Amino acid sequence: MQHSPAAERNRQPILEVLRTLLPATGRALEVASGTGQHVAWFAAALPGWTWQPSDAQAEALESITAWCAEAGVRNVHAPVMLDVLEPHWPSHGPGFNTPFDLIYCANMLHIAPWACCAGLMQGAARHLAPNGLLVTYGPYLEDGVPTAPGNRDFDASLHERNPAWGLRRLEDVAQVAAAAGLRLAARHAMPANNLLLAWARQPFPS
Repeated sequence: MQHSPAAERNRQPILEVLRTLLPATGRALEVASGTGQHVAWFAAALPGWTWQPSDAQAEALESITAWCAEAGVRNVHAPVMLDVLEPHWPSHGPGFNTPFDLIYCANMLHIAPWACCAGLMQGAARHLAPNGLLVTYGPYLEDGVPTAPGNRDFDASLHERNPAWGLRRLEDVAQVAAAAGLRLAARHAMPANNLLLAWARQPFPS
């Protein structure tokens, strides 16, 4: 079992916002599940939902399985490999046949190449139900909003580790989302200078 202190801290605040956004039942896909702490926590707290965890790293799948086993949840499918840059989700085996009511992705955009933002938005547009939501969580830069010193330092450290990484401008993410047919439907300020963003399909012209 891999362990993320940040995931342990933020899982309950995120859950509280998800409860305000989601109906009692539905199907969820988690992109970039990482350790598996989030999906195990959410599945236990939202028993009316079924969850499909995924990650691009094969070594994450065992940790996801272990966390879900420890939580004793039965509403979580076996994790699958999923690279958002690939046109076929998941990366191996048959594709997802039924749309998802929620696609959830935390703390991926800033530790992945910028192309992964378009991959996530385009994949979400393919696999979301008509009234479904894409929920992203993490630190962002925003025009007209002072960047917290901690986020500035974090952004600099990310660039040092990998020049392709870094905090993303919310306005840039929204532009990529719009190109995929998604719009920002809700913005929630979260602890530790993070944002939880809900993206929905663009309304059709009247």
